[in-house]
Amino acid sequence: MSTMEELLHTADESTTPPVVLIVHASVGSGHKMAAEAIALEFEARRGDGTVPPNLQVEVVDILEFGRISFNGDNWASLFTGATRPVYDLTWRFLFTGRLLWGGGWSWSRIMFPKYTEYIRQKNPLAVIATHITGANATVGARMITKQNFPIVCVPTDYETEGWWPHRAADLICVGTEYMAETLRARKVEEQRIAITGIPTRPDFSQDFDRLAIRQRFELPLDKTIVLALAGASMPAPYALFRETLDKSLPYLHTLHNTHVVIVAGTDKEYSSLLRKKTKELGLSNITILEYVNDIAALLACADVAICKPGGLVVTECLCTRTPMIILGRAYGQEFVNMRMLTYRGAAMHVTTPRELMETLRQLDEHPRSIESLLINGAVLRKPHAAADIVSRTMNLATGETPCDPATRKHYFAHFYWGKKPAHIR
Repeated sequence: MSTMEELLHTADESTTPPVVLIVHASVGSGHKMAAEAIALEFEARRGDGTVPPNLQVEVVDILEFGRISFNGDNWASLFTGATRPVYDLTWRFLFTGRLLWGGGWSWSRIMFPKYTEYIRQKNPLAVIATHITGANATVGARMITKQNFPIVCVPTDYETEGWWPHRAADLICVGTEYMAETLRARKVEEQRIAITGIPTRPDFSQDFDRLAIRQRFELPLDKTIVLALAGASMPAPYALFRETLDKSLPYLHTLHNTHVVIVAGTDKEYSSLLRKKTKELGLSNITILEYVNDIAALLACADVAICKPGGLVVTECLCTRTPMIILGRAYGQEFVNMRMLTYRGAAMHVTTPRELMETLRQLDEHPRSIESLLINGAVLRKPHAAADIVSRTMNLATGETPCDPATRKHYFAHFYWGKKPAHIR
């Protein structure tokens, strides 16, 4: 590993510039969004004494290097309907007790030889992984190539899955103390745990003129704005969410002090269907939007958001100080996210149309009840997570923070026995 002085010195010479790789997997959008948020922070700090001016930052999808090519988004969509309990079983109960995964190079030999060769050629200064597949492939590549770069793991949900390479990671950046306590029970040393929060784009932590944003989206200034996030780039994960929301439409006219904004995402068929239904029902307190690029501003101007409990979307709500109503049954990592938020009093959870309407009527009649959600959510809010991750990564890469030699051991496949789990899933 190079010191920062050496990196700054070589920035003026015709040498190969240092490279930091940020590895995600295109399974849903959250892992990529977190990776891009970290990359933006590297760019923002280029040349400030923390990040060398000639540093190359590459965001790569680990699935593009696999021996078997498959579409991660399509694969993830398989677990959005009747098969969700199967995914829930594997995520919540596999390698979450005493038996844990420590890391190894077998995965890289079998599935990701192209990625190993890519690592050999790049010889990166550091690698940051926002998905377990990228993390494990990087651990194996480092063992095989015998290179000596730090690996930083960034889970994008509010629990660490048992398949993260616990023994081989130099740093695991988590969202809460709850997650850190889980890692301690898995025998991850304190110096390899950082409570940074989950990284989001800079615009989710900026201050907005709420009235100006409402005027831009032609929303009422004197109503409680409820923002229903019913779509993004893929419709499949929102199928059950939309079903429950749609059954509530006929009753939204009873909310006299509330205006509901429904974001349908890129699904034009769904947005057209919503417009048709609202017209038939004569609803005047609903606005239908398609895909919104400036979603941070829209969240910031809302009083409450109805959303799925995905790791990135709830973090974005926390950063924009938008209280949440989590809608629908939660499975896998989304169950853990939901449980953490409701346990801390930062969100409400409803599963049926009746429960949703009961909650919306309560907020309609008593809007000040939202304040408690704001206060509790502030404890979890970490808007500078990306900056913290970049600083810690560079400290590892330059030797300012020493790496544990135990993380450089070579294993074909390393399972180990942890302590009693801190939290039972």
